Amino acid sequence: MLPGEFWDAQHLILNVYNKCTSSVCIRYNLTRMELDILLFLANNPQFDTASDIIERRLLTKSHVSTSVKTLAERGFLTRFHTPDNHKTIHLSLCAAADPVISDGRAAQNDFFEILFSDFSAKDRQMLREYLLKIVRNVKTSQG
Repeated sequence: MLPGEFWDAQHLILNVYNKCTSSVCIRYNLTRMELDILLFLANNPQFDTASDIIERRLLTKSHVSTSVKTLAERGFLTRFHTPDNHKTIHLSLCAAADPVISDGRAAQNDFFEILFSDFSAKDRQMLREYLLKIVRNVKTSQG
């Protein structure tokens, strides 16, 4: 794969993802960032801080902060401290986010169906193995 092909593929994939999830954003009057934060928290419960979201999704601190504030004001999530650490703010999804998350996950499933529509089970397994190799290569290069 040539570098240009890689970036073109990334761009096309992101466009398809945006198309699949845009109806959820419209239905619930959410920005893309707000939906991404809700789905991130739902799909990765072990990562429950704004810093986790920023680090793992490569988003800007100011955008995440603004979106978290809006989501809290709308009753989709709560912010809290643990008893042993009053410095770190953790995020927890509220019941009001359940329909958004359900619809968002359905949109994500539609997205993956589009991506892998003509992949066999063996193809999907091979892709998974290749992606794991890429991750190992990246981790090894970082020391």
